[in-house]
Amino acid sequence: MKIYTFASDAPSRLFAFAGDRGGSSLPEQHGPWKSVGEIAPDEEMQHGLDREQVEQAISEYGYQMWRMKKAS
Repeated sequence: MKIYTFASDAPSRLFAFAGDRGGSSLPEQHGPWKSVGEIAPDEEMQHGLDREQVEQAISEYGYQMWRMKKAS
């Protein structure tokens, strides 16, 4: 599965993965969302995230959100 990555323009530091290029299933209340990349089926996930869990969430809910920790 190709996975598309998005960042919220809100100051919440939220990011999301979705199964479609447009991110049509991303929750509007956390947007607006901008596309920031894509991950090919044979590529590793960024930040050590588990690809199987991300793909399962996309299959069940249409997306998987995650938050970037603030640098300390």
